Amino acid sequence: MHVPNAPRIIARHAQEAVEAGLSDTRVVVILGARQVGKSTLLEQVVAAEEGRRRILTFDDQPTRAAAIADPAGFVADLDTPVALDEVQRVPAIITEMKLRVDRDQAAGQFLLTGSANLLEMTQVKDSLAGRAEYLRLHPFSQGELRGQQETFVPKLFAGEFPVISEARAGRKAYAPILARGGYPEMQTRRPDRRFPWFESYLEGIMDRDLTTLSEVAERMNVISLLRAIAAVSGNELVIEKLSSALAIPGTTVRRHTALLETLFLTRQFPAWSANLLSRTIRKPKVYVTDTGLLAFLVGADESRLETDLDIGGIFYETFVATELQRQIAWQTQRPRLFHFRDQKQREVDIVMERNDGSIVGVEVKAAASVDRRDFRGLTHLRDKLGDRFKAGALLYTGANTVPFGDRLAAVPLSGLWS
Repeated sequence: MHVPNAPRIIARHAQEAVEAGLSDTRVVVILGARQVGKSTLLEQVVAAEEGRRRILTFDDQPTRAAAIADPAGFVADLDTPVALDEVQRVPAIITEMKLRVDRDQAAGQFLLTGSANLLEMTQVKDSLAGRAEYLRLHPFSQGELRGQQETFVPKLFAGEFPVISEARAGRKAYAPILARGGYPEMQTRRPDRRFPWFESYLEGIMDRDLTTLSEVAERMNVISLLRAIAAVSGNELVIEKLSSALAIPGTTVRRHTALLETLFLTRQFPAWSANLLSRTIRKPKVYVTDTGLLAFLVGADESRLETDLDIGGIFYETFVATELQRQIAWQTQRPRLFHFRDQKQREVDIVMERNDGSIVGVEVKAAASVDRRDFRGLTHLRDKLGDRFKAGALLYTGANTVPFGDRLAAVPLSGLWS
């Protein structure tokens, strides 16, 4: 399971989707957390265009100052096609961009990146509606690190399971992968040099992006909330419990939780139900968006991930949830991600639903052995949905793919990318 030191440039599965967007859409926006490789992807796309597109970054102070001082003049003077990096730092140019692409509707004029979720910024959402395609860039997936495109999700929807035999079994096989996570910087750093980087990384986000997005009186409350969410990653988000534990008003917790998701540091999966309205009522699950970041936030190294059963569950489920997010982000058919729990406490960790109504369930177990009881939630979902249910996979740390009845199987965790 060891991944050799990563090369300087790793091909991103999202590049093809970006290029497709530029071929028929006026504005393409790459969204993702800082340091996940947006600028590098930008350079790769521009290189493939043979230098036809200039790159400007708003992390550059003079460029940012010029755009802030005169947004209309800045956009009017741009030669298109152009790429603008970290555009959330100057949201005022979005309105001017809208006016320009309304006058000239040629495809591929603007390629933007943002380290905050521009869809949550009202000015951007309203201005670019119908004019832009948004693509999410995550930290590296395991497939990207190994130079292969994952087929786990589309094959499950086709009713097929990865056939794995004699994989390395047990938590020791996966601890280095979970502790390292997918941030590009982590792929070549020694384990003892990861935590100082994450500390500086979060400080930088709080200094730059948090202040751009919102007036926050006490930024340490945001960091404290992120650490509290890390401790329950993969569990339902209960605002009242976090408010009580942190001695912060519930309204503040709710607002800061939204900010963390806007900054791509956390992600929520809504509750799934056949009743569409109930999906908006039940509590979502919340995840930290990378297990390397999660390891820093809870203070866990590789050896602890091998031996500490108390934290194993949050890491393995977070790992699977984030890997699935990364895989579907570049796929043509992108299922929505949910979780399922009913009144009888039958649960499925992750439910994926396509637009045609087809359903796939994924359970996660940080153990090398499974039995039929571990399939209780998946079995219920299969029997309830009938033909809509395509497959239920229980990902575990065992060595082999094992069928467990109609459309159900236990699959080694490496089946996510193998």
